[in-house]
Parts: sequence; structure tokens; C-alpha cells
Amino acid sequence: MAHVQLTNLSKQFGDTHILKGVDLQIRDGEFVVLVGQSGCGKSTLLRMMCGLEPITGGEMSIDGQVVNALPPAQRRIAMVFQSYALYPHMTVFDNMAFGLKLHGADRAQRKTRVESAAKALHIDYLLHRLPRELSGGQRQRVAIGRAIVRDPKLFLFDEPLSNLDAALRVKTRIELARLHRELKATMVYVTHDQVEAMTLGDKIVVMHEGRVQQAGTPLDLYQRPANRFVATFIGSPTINLLPATVEALGNERSTLRLADGARVTAAIATECLAPGQAVDVGLRPEHLSLVRSGTPSDDTGARFDGEVTLVEQLGESHLVYVTTPSGQELVVRGGAHTLLRIGDPVSLQAPVEALYVFDADGRAHDRLHPGGPAHA
Repeated sequence: MAHVQLTNLSKQFGDTHILKGVDLQIRDGEFVVLVGQSGCGKSTLLRMMCGLEPITGGEMSIDGQVVNALPPAQRRIAMVFQSYALYPHMTVFDNMAFGLKLHGADRAQRKTRVESAAKALHIDYLLHRLPRELSGGQRQRVAIGRAIVRDPKLFLFDEPLSNLDAALRVKTRIELARLHRELKATMVYVTHDQVEAMTLGDKIVVMHEGRVQQAGTPLDLYQRPANRFVATFIGSPTINLLPATVEALGNERSTLRLADGARVTAAIATECLAPGQAVDVGLRPEHLSLVRSGTPSDDTGARFDGEVTLVEQLGESHLVYVTTPSGQELVVRGGAHTLLRIGDPVSLQAPVEALYVFDADGRAHDRLHPGGPAHA
């Protein structure tokens, strides 16, 4: 296992700044997932950690040792790439054993380590085959096994499941999670798939334009996003955002006026907000409820009337798209037995505690939960 510290790490290609002062701590045995849009710098950061890209500025240390100038071979890091990069003329056994052979391990050591790793990955029956005789998922497991046999301090994964079909991605994701528990290894994993991030990571690091926007547990990022970008990136379907203006501030509840004149109530702390200030109100689709009639309950923070414009059936649930009279489109997640059709009139409501508020700079403001204040 390894403890990794990144301090003010930066990367430039000519005049282009790819990474801008990244600070990150990765604890022993932690599974850290880097997520973000294409071009945000997550793969570049991984390659810098591995030593494949030189560091422009800042410092990287592993177990207290600064490794900025250390060659990749001396860092005891194993990297699994998006492409399998297997030698086509070698068997699975030889592909997995090749690195050990280069480092001088004798045949008995190679045999023991390869067979142990292959058993853990359920590919022990494939050791005699060539890569062309394997499926995509099997090739990916061979690539992971090749990393495991080296007994590295740190595992780095660069979108290793992106070439697999949906069903195989789920299966391999489960195997990776199991492998992490068994090896108790420190792992850093890059993906643009938030489902992978939420299910695999002990800690998720959301990146945008070369900067870390927020790092925390999956639940922290979902419930307490630090800013508008994190809120829109974490959660599927994405959060509904409504432009609004602060109308009145209270100790526990504040009133906001939406662009169409409707009022909503949010349980937010009032520091740094002022009447008349422009904000965005955020409502996750799963926090909105479909109601056909009746009056709002006492804890209703927002209520909307509208018309169904689209229904997406997902099996276990439905996504219902509702357009309000002012033209605002909202997405709500309904149950499996939601029976709605295009053109149906509906009402939506959400509790006070479900509303997020973001200021003009995108920063999230505190939401007050029944159990006490929780910082966004």
C-alpha cells in the first residue's frame, strides 16, 4: 500500500495550462476515482503520477518520498491502460509474467505469482491461450493481472472498462471492487462514468478545467456539492436548475422568487446572501414528487404545475419530463408504476430541505437538514 500526496501540482504543454495547482491526499488502501469531462486533465494527472509525463510544477510524494524526478520503473506503480496492450504472440501466462522476468524473478516465482493473480481474477483456465482467443473482458482482466503480479505500491487505472459492453462493464466493475477489498491496495481510477465512480470509489475527485472542484465520499458529493458544476456532474439524470432571485431571508427558511414569478422556500443558511441577489435553485429529479391534486404539505419548498412532454421508461422507474406554463422544463423520476402519457396535466412538489441554492459564481450555500446544518 502507499500514501500519496500531491501538492500544488501543475502541468503545461507550451502556453497551455492542463493542470492548475492540484492538491490531493490519497490514503493507504484508498480507492480514489478521478472524474470529469473530457479534457479536464484527469488522464494527464494519472500519467504524471506514473512518471510518463514530467511535472511542470509542484510536488508528488509516495510514502513521504518526493518522486518528481524518479523514473517510472523505480516508483513501484502499476498502470492499466484503456487499451489492453497485450503482446499478441505471447500466451496469457507469458504476458502476465513478462514484467517479472525483466526484473529477474526466477521461473518458480513467476509461476506462483501468475497463478495466484489469475485465480483471483478467474482467468486461471486461460493461461495457455493467446490474446486473440480471448474476449474483451478477458483481455482486460489479463492486463489487470499483469499489474497485480508486480506487487506494486500503487495501482493506476485509466478508463479500463470503456471498451467493454454495458453488461461486461458491470461485471468487471464488481470484480475490481472485490479485488480492491482482497488486495487492500491503494488504487487511483480515472473514468468519465459517474456510475463507476459512485460504486467503486471510497473518495471521488471531481475535476474541471484542470482544477479539483471537490473531493469526498460519493454520498458527500451527492448530498453536499460544493458548487454548481459538481451538482450537475454528480447525479443521473442531472439536477434541475432554475434561475431565481432572493426575496426574503430567514433564520431557517428563505424565500426565493423564480423567473416566472413563482415563489419557493429553501432551508439555507443566510450568510453571504442578500435580498435581490441572483441565484440558481437546484432540484434533483428523484427529490421531486408527482402529485395530481391536493394542496402542498407544510414542508413543501417548491410546487410546479405543468404538462407531461415526454416519458422515458427505464424498467424500475420512469423519467417524466414536465413543461411549466412559463416554458421551464423539469425532469422527475417516477416509480415503475407511474402511468402518465404525453399531454397529461401534473403537479410536482419537493420538500424544503431538497432545494439547493447556488450563487452567481456557482458556489453552493448551506442547506439546513432536519438533523442540523450540513455544509455544501
